Amino acid sequence: MADTKQADKQGGKQAERRISRLAKQIQAFSEKHGGAEGQLAYIGQMGTRIVLVGEDGGWGDLVAPTHEVAKSAAEKAGLTLHDEFDGDLAAKVRTGPYEWTRMAGIQIGGPSNG
Repeated sequence: MADTKQADKQGGKQAERRISRLAKQIQAFSEKHGGAEGQLAYIGQMGTRIVLVGEDGGWGDLVAPTHEVAKSAAEKAGLTLHDEFDGDLAAKVRTGPYEWTRMAGIQIGGPSNG
């Protein structure tokens, strides 16, 4: 029984460290891009993806081991979360030449970036 309590404490401390680390990364992204909004997306056993969209159209993502860790990190960072990656949020994303050539390479045999 004592081993279980110790494991729970260690797991809780590890989750708190992950939350803090993710929150710092979210805040750094937000500062770099003039603010940010996000959405949480389940990615199966790998955890939950935190999709970030900056006010300047920059975008990125982070992966958390669980939905609870992702949500806690987003809340700690003050990130505005959307329930879905809908048209309004998607319309803020700005893509550059890399993304366009990469998408063309995948979709229609265009140039690859590899």
